[in-house]
Amino acid sequence: MARPKVEAPPAEAILSLADGEGRLAVRVTPGARVEALDISDGKLAVKTRAKPKDGEANEAVLALVAGALGIARSRVTLLRGEASREKVVRIEG
Repeated sequence: MARPKVEAPPAEAILSLADGEGRLAVRVTPGARVEALDISDGKLAVKTRAKPKDGEANEAVLALVAGALGIARSRVTLLRGEASREKVVRIEG
């Protein structure tokens, strides 16, 4: 059974949240029932099924952000918040 497509806002809306250097504030909910991206309080809210164990949730978040933007995963890096729900990622452009 195929996984349903991830709900995400338009790429332009996500990119508008990033600052001039491509930094984007992200609020993560690991272990969620469904994977989804949403914009809330000027941040990108990411829900992922991955558990916060051995960096699995961080990798899933970066992959979800890259997928929503239609760019390669290698162009999205984690800058801050490796062990926190509040993260900052850089989008290389």
